[in-house]
Amino acid sequence: MTAYRRAQKRGSGQPLLSLSLEDAEGRYQFEPAEPHTPETIFDRRWALTVIDRVLDELRAEAREAGKSDEFEQLKSSLLGQAPAGGYAAIAKGLDTTEGAVKVAVHRLRRKFQDSLRRHIGETVLTEQDVDEEIRYLIQAVSHR
Repeated sequence: MTAYRRAQKRGSGQPLLSLSLEDAEGRYQFEPAEPHTPETIFDRRWALTVIDRVLDELRAEAREAGKSDEFEQLKSSLLGQAPAGGYAAIAKGLDTTEGAVKVAVHRLRRKFQDSLRRHIGETVLTEQDVDEEIRYLIQAVSHR
């Protein structure tokens, strides 16, 4: 094969393309960043699994105490969601007072926190690690 034919195979006569890194970086800086990486998806699923286990435990306790309906109406307040109609609507649905609902929510939140700490404590070495894992769990659930 002649030198001329080899040159043609390599693109002889075609305009050269610049591989300027500055131009490439400039093109991509305005592209939307994808916040979901395999790691963030895994962390979110882990966090939701831990929360589900805690909720299942509390649901079972409520069922044993004959308070399944109360638990189902109060559980939204555990995860920072305001119940539709507020505590007054829950009180009406449970045939109790708004004050009693507030006390029940407070107790349920305490149980939730204790159970969450216990579940996470089974996977880490120290009490300080529990606090760090809870912060990480909150962060993982907060990012959508």
